[in-house]
Formats: sequence, structure tokens, C-alpha cells
Amino acid sequence: MKYIQLIPDGMADLPMPELDGKTPMQAAHTPNFDALAEQSLVGSVLTVPAGMYPGSDVANMCLLGYDPRQYYTGRGPIEAVAMGVPLDRHDVAFRCSLVTSDGTTLLDYSSGHITTEESRPLIELIDKKLGGGKLKFYPGVGYRHIMAWRDGKTNMETTPPHDFAGQELAKYWPKGDGEDFLQQLMLDSLEILNDHPINQRRREEGKAPGNMIWLWGQGYAPSMPQFLQTHGKTGGVITAVDVVRGLGRATGMRIIDVPGATGYIDTDYTAKANYALAALDSLDFIYLHIESPDESGHEGNLEHKLRSIEDIDKKVVSVLRKGMEKRGDYRLLIVPDHATPLALKTHKEGPVPFLLYDSSRPHTQSHYPFDERAVEEAKTQVEDGTQLIKMLLGEK
Repeated sequence: MKYIQLIPDGMADLPMPELDGKTPMQAAHTPNFDALAEQSLVGSVLTVPAGMYPGSDVANMCLLGYDPRQYYTGRGPIEAVAMGVPLDRHDVAFRCSLVTSDGTTLLDYSSGHITTEESRPLIELIDKKLGGGKLKFYPGVGYRHIMAWRDGKTNMETTPPHDFAGQELAKYWPKGDGEDFLQQLMLDSLEILNDHPINQRRREEGKAPGNMIWLWGQGYAPSMPQFLQTHGKTGGVITAVDVVRGLGRATGMRIIDVPGATGYIDTDYTAKANYALAALDSLDFIYLHIESPDESGHEGNLEHKLRSIEDIDKKVVSVLRKGMEKRGDYRLLIVPDHATPLALKTHKEGPVPFLLYDSSRPHTQSHYPFDERAVEEAKTQVEDGTQLIKMLLGEK
């Protein structure tokens, strides 16, 4: 038996007037989702424990079977693990997002999805100007980077920039121990980056500049049990984002890099599915994460979200189904890690739908469509998201 867990990040949504009261999952053309739902257990699952922020870090940790209340230390350190950033017990890692700001308002949380080639020299300049001593800045992918702070502070409240795009910075500066220091770093970065030639060129091209850093998601290095020891299965992770890659590395899973995987709607969906199939020749389990629905939700872009859902159905689920039919029995779990409603442009707490298919034992009882209606209507309601992977792996 082989096992696949497919995570269409942020795919769940809310009913929309533009879709005659339907959600994007309900309105999108998804023949493969629909066919699987006819033979699968469809239910709902709470992927984030009560009282915790519904971020992809917490939700994906939960869906991998690790209780965030026990293992979660922050988003920054998880992404630091993905990037191979060395952290000792005195180091605090922050997510360092490259954003667009006019000094008063956050204009774009991703600097217009700035490329890695453009962002790297900007972060390297920040490290040269603001790093040294107890601070070190590490360039990552696109707008996602890391700051490590030796003997840094963790007792503060910070806010992800995708939660307040278009709003005033003053409402969301860090609050707590070290708040003034972090605020000054971010303001200093604006002065350093605003007129950089890369940003001047981006403005000329009609693109948002990467002219400021935003620090959030702080914490110490995580310590998590290995996936093989926990579940008795060999596993691999396919993703374009560091937070999921970091969870894979922290749990000893194989990280499978896919050329053309971007974390956006232009990602090579088919390549990700084919790499997953190839990896299953030597592994028991694949955690296949796709970021594009979440990015579309943060943008508030209905066209992009519908396209991403349909592309996942056509270019991922279809390829997986056809490929696994030739390889013997398998189980496929499809579950968004959280909802990212277009109307909110950020994550929403609450249950999400899931679909669990077993090729050797098709589900013959009452069926529900694989969409948000399952949250209210389906009989199977999983209150503890860490249990879902156990259902997939046959542990319960």
C-alpha cells in the first residue's frame, strides 16, 4: 500500500455573490474531485487547535500528525530549518518578509511576488547594512527570508503581513519585549531599499518594489520526532514553500525538489504529480503540498483561485489517479490546511473538508460532495487534526 496526502493550501473558502452563492470549490470544474468523492469518505477536520493562529505552519504540522501545542515554536525557525540556517539554543529565528510600503501603509505583502533573483541582492544588502554582531539575514525564495537574532527576544506579538495588506503599519508593529528594536530595523530597511536600482526598475515596469522587510513568526529551533519512528513509514515532501519543507526536514523526511515548482499559479503542477509518483517507487508516503490557492486567496483574485483549483484537479489529481492505477493499492487524502477566503484575503479559523480514498476498499456508504458543504453536513467530523494522517495510514 502506498499513501499520498495532497494539500491544496488555502483552497477552502466562503460562498460568494459573484458565484451565485457558491464557493470556489463548488463553482470550479473538478471532475476528478467529483469522481473520487463518489467512492471516498468525505468529512471535515479541524486542522488548527483552538486558540492558535490558523497559519500554514500550525495546520501542516497538525496534518503531519504532530500536535502544535507540543511542538510548535514559531514559523521563522521552521523555515530556517528548510533553508539550512544554523540555529543554536540561543538563536531566535524570524520570518523576514520582503514587502512593499510607503512608510505608512503596507501596500503589498509579497512585493508583487518578487523573484528570487531580484530579492536575494536586496536581502544581502540588508545583511551588510543591518546585520553583524547578533543579527544575520539569510536570503530565501521570492519574498520569504529569515533573520536570526542571537540571544533574541521571543516574548512579543508579531503579525504576518498577509493579514493586513492595505492597512496602516502603526496598528501592527511588534508589541512586547524588543518591540522598539524590531520596529527600527524595519524602518531602517525602508531607507536602505527604497531607491535601490532593482526597485527603481520594478517601478518602471509597473511592479511593486521590495522596499522594506517585515519581521514576524519568531521562535527557537523546533525539536520533533522523526516521521519514520512515529508512523513506521518512509516519507517524502514535495513543496515550493519553506515552511512545509522545514517541517519535512525537521521530521527526517526526504525533500524532493521539483523544477518549475514556484508556489504560485504558474507552478508546474504536472511535474509535481509526476515527481510524487516516481518517489513512491522507493517511499511509502508522499506529502504533496501546493501553494497556489492560498496565494490567490491572499490576493483576493477569484480568477486565479478558480484556475488553481481546476489545475490541481486536472494536472495533479488526474495524473496521480492514472499513475497509481498501474502501481497497485493506494490511499489518497486530499485536504486543504485551512481556508483562505477571497473576501478576507487572509486565513480563516474553523474546520475544512477532506476526502479519503482507498483503492482497495471504495467507500460505499452515504456520499457528500468534496467541498465546504461537508463541514456542516458530513457525518465524519474529525476534531483533532493530528488524527487524520492516522486514518490515512490505517493506524486507526
